[in-house]
Amino acid sequence: MVKASLVQRESEGAVVPKRPEKQKAGRGKGPCGGAAGAGGKREGMAGRSSRSNNPARPSMSVKVRRLQRRLWAAAKRSPGRRFHALYDRICRKDVLWEAWLRVKRNGGAAGVDSQTMAAIESYGVKKFMREIHAELCAGTYRPRAVLRTYIPKADGKKRPLGIPTVRDRVVQAAAKLVLEPLFEADFLPCSHGFRPKRSATDALEVLRKRAYVGAQGNHVLDADIRDYFGSIDHELLMERVALRVSDRRVLKLVRQWLEVGVMEDGTETAMLSGTPQGGVISPLLSNIYLHAFDAEWTQQHAHLGQLVRYADDFVVMCDTAKACEEAEETVRGILARQKLELHPDKTRRVELTQGREGFDFLGCHLHKRVSGRLLEKGIRRYYLQRWPAPRAMKRVRQRVKEMTDRRWHGVKDVKEILQRLNPVLRGWGNYFKTGNATTKFVQVDRYVTRRLTRFMLKRAGGRPRAGQLATWTQDFFRALGLHILRGTIQYPEAA
Repeated sequence: MVKASLVQRESEGAVVPKRPEKQKAGRGKGPCGGAAGAGGKREGMAGRSSRSNNPARPSMSVKVRRLQRRLWAAAKRSPGRRFHALYDRICRKDVLWEAWLRVKRNGGAAGVDSQTMAAIESYGVKKFMREIHAELCAGTYRPRAVLRTYIPKADGKKRPLGIPTVRDRVVQAAAKLVLEPLFEADFLPCSHGFRPKRSATDALEVLRKRAYVGAQGNHVLDADIRDYFGSIDHELLMERVALRVSDRRVLKLVRQWLEVGVMEDGTETAMLSGTPQGGVISPLLSNIYLHAFDAEWTQQHAHLGQLVRYADDFVVMCDTAKACEEAEETVRGILARQKLELHPDKTRRVELTQGREGFDFLGCHLHKRVSGRLLEKGIRRYYLQRWPAPRAMKRVRQRVKEMTDRRWHGVKDVKEILQRLNPVLRGWGNYFKTGNATTKFVQVDRYVTRRLTRFMLKRAGGRPRAGQLATWTQDFFRALGLHILRGTIQYPEAA
């Protein structure tokens, strides 16, 4: 549990409702009428009027960003402050509209109500948003069960995914817009996953720089939390949300999302622990839950090694084998207090000295290799390098195969295949281009060329004209618009 910086004011004792309660008709000041109207006119913590002398009024997204900056600044100034009147801000029409735009941009399947984005646009987005706003204002909003589905994992197993309805995703996105700045003010630099202006590349760069000097960073604890999203304790999570939030209505919203049922094969079951992967609010809640782990490590055990965490995947880079062993025992103890445990099959200690071993993290394989340029000068020095891990290579090959297999043999113009293929190659390449991926990029380029050549051969009925097969080269497909990965490597600072 985080101590000094998160001490609560005695006058604002943590209030965590045990169960969702029915909205009382005369309770407090609602966000839509009466005295609460004044709250609707105040955009941020400063309480300034939304009116402006500037004839060009700011767009809704600008106003929402302004609100977020004010909330973050207020939280940063007062580490122990607990915020009230947040529900009014979630109900603001500009916040809800920004939430809808983000949900629409992210896309996704329909939930248990089978209501798709297209269906909502046919129904009328403004009407749909008015109904959500009215439910929130009246206190009658209740989330629907999440639809359980499964997506394949690289190891052949399946990962459970919970799909909320579009309506619930919009409300969760609105809550995230308001709550995230408060907790971002507390989150530590060791946390990189699902945070604004942070990325997996940032996490990988911390490791590269940490292992840059001499014999440092040669011992790594490569860790994974067993069934993290399914093991989150609801009461502990609500206590940690309440460290920054005193608005009962917001706490009630969060608890409803945690305890909503899961629909699978027509049967709804209650959620006793965990938070479904797939919800808009789930990444933020998971970071709030593990912030206590980050804080305890940073404040008490940072001398053992550098913690780098991305959601439930994390590594600790240490300088000695003894420190690495002690780090593992310490991590187990901290996680036990969070009612979590390390995955026995996915957690191991790795020695990087002189390239003896490597480890996979965030889709990359990290390994120390000797510098060729220095070796030519008689200097043998190792640097931590990274390139796409075997699983990442397998996935991109599988994706390319799916997009060039016999299902597409009826396509007459290969440019149609390239239009579908290029976004996949470009996205995959953009993720890995900041590492030492030249060799892997060349391998993928060659595989793509072989698949496209096979497509052309099938389209020609297996009997191309004399000399035609030799013309189907990588340069031939590049001229038609194929995205080539070779030559796209960039240093992280320039990417």
